[in-house]
Amino acid sequence: MYLFTNSEGNIILESVKIPESTIERLAIYLRKIEELYDKGYSIISSEKLANVCKVNPAQIRKDLSYFGEFGVRGVGYEISELMREIKRILDTGRVWRLALVGVGNIGSAILRHKNFYKRGYNFIAAFDIDPQKIGREVIQGIKVQPMEELEDTVKRLNIEIGVITTPSTSAREVCRALVNAGIKAILNFSPIFLRSRKGCIVENMDFTIKLDNLAYHLCQLEGKNFSK
Repeated sequence: MYLFTNSEGNIILESVKIPESTIERLAIYLRKIEELYDKGYSIISSEKLANVCKVNPAQIRKDLSYFGEFGVRGVGYEISELMREIKRILDTGRVWRLALVGVGNIGSAILRHKNFYKRGYNFIAAFDIDPQKIGREVIQGIKVQPMEELEDTVKRLNIEIGVITTPSTSAREVCRALVNAGIKAILNFSPIFLRSRKGCIVENMDFTIKLDNLAYHLCQLEGKNFSK
């Protein structure tokens, strides 16, 4: 269900299935308009926004139309208002509490990545099974905890999102542990596909898909033509 206000100011309640690709593009739009806002822009046309986001204007208008009416025809979008509305839609105007499982090279790098915290995704706990890592402070305020403390910590600190950066051999077991602890959303960086479970959404980060995308565009730059 989605609530939005039409041009007459009336609140509309509508049940609409929003494509996943639209949600991903909204996040891209948000980052670009934040950059423009920081540079002092106040109004932007759909054509200009489409250009900086590398999509066509019709796509932007279609994506936004799922959530109501935005902008003024012939004028464009007020950047501060559009930024506020997209944050409301994505619910990124708040702080999310995260726990990470698997404090190896990737896990440690993610915990130290400042962009997560800048966007309101705060890691407040980290877990591992390696005795040599347990008790070590990865970043200020976060010491690696044993898996035995996962469920109690998740409930005590009201952790909402879990991040898995373990080897594939233990990823499924870790996923079960996070779900059993009450986690409702999981971001999976392990090299194995994990399915969403009842009451828990799982997002799999497959780096090979991104590499396939790069390979395709690299071939285009090199002038290769695969058309029949």
